[in-house]
Amino acid sequence: MAMAALPLNIDCCFYDGTENTPASQLAHVEVGAFDDHESLIEWAQGLDVITYDWENVPVDALRALKSVAPIYPKPNALKVAQDRLFEKNLFTTLNIPTPGYSAVNSYTDLLKAIAHHGLPGILKTRRFGYDGKGQFRIKNSHDIETAWQKLKGQPLIFESWVNFEMEVSLIAVRSKKGECAFYPLVHNEHHEGILALSRAPYLHPKLERQAHRYLTTLMTELNYVGVLTVEFFVLKGKLIANEMAPRVHNSGHWTIEGAETSQFENHIRAICGLPLGSTEARGYSGMINLIGQLPKPAAVLALEGAHYHDYAKDDVRPGRKMGHITITATSIKQREQRIKAALKTLKPSHPPSKRQS
Repeated sequence: MAMAALPLNIDCCFYDGTENTPASQLAHVEVGAFDDHESLIEWAQGLDVITYDWENVPVDALRALKSVAPIYPKPNALKVAQDRLFEKNLFTTLNIPTPGYSAVNSYTDLLKAIAHHGLPGILKTRRFGYDGKGQFRIKNSHDIETAWQKLKGQPLIFESWVNFEMEVSLIAVRSKKGECAFYPLVHNEHHEGILALSRAPYLHPKLERQAHRYLTTLMTELNYVGVLTVEFFVLKGKLIANEMAPRVHNSGHWTIEGAETSQFENHIRAICGLPLGSTEARGYSGMINLIGQLPKPAAVLALEGAHYHDYAKDDVRPGRKMGHITITATSIKQREQRIKAALKTLKPSHPPSKRQS
């Protein structure tokens, strides 16, 4: 977002819990605790607008800053997204299809949820789970006790298993005036619960109309400003909402090279009260996540249509997103050929797969 703000002559500064964050290469980073409201307020003095790109920022921290500068997206959107039960309740209230679910606060609750929804299903923590973390798939009755022992002691939710055909996401942006713009649908594939590969645009007008309607409803209900993403399962020609993200999203990183205006720039435009930019795709794109490792830049940059992004994270570890490769092409066939060539540069190979998380 700082890189997108720079050509607009918008200065950024950051508050983070750790030193040497990627943002520190571009702007000042104040290091502090999110529950240190006094330090937060001191840091925020003089800011025109505040935003966030991490779902685990405490809502109380944002509320402490409300008197200093406007915050977009508003804290109520973050509160919903941080709790899977709140999220599913909102989807249900707005008539947005979502998997069957029940709150689980005890072993008895879990047994009742399984009796009601059936198996297979997924037991998840209500908060802090992402990239496949904080969840356990219950395939049969033998898995129930194991799942409970692994996740008990925190608020949980049980969800019905959806035998979906694929996962897609829609990235939308809403301005302060209530104007909405939508990027094309994106087809996502995962490896071990982590997004591995995105392809855009996914051409399916019927599903796109459904997704536009659902995100318009969500953004209107939340009086939303900024970029919002919803991940959907596709089943029998219909969308089932899995989860929402009140921020720029990993499945939208392709927009840096692959769209007229990136999701990052449109987020900056929206929260700063500037006109939204075009969300049209520039041909066909793929986005390959670099998980737990980084290939040599020269090997990637030697490929036609390949764009290399190293996030400059100082701690390389398995399962961590270290960067991504964007593939651009003029046709679907050319995109698939270039994705295949790019995947050959990554060792060991991590074949994408479907997942419900």
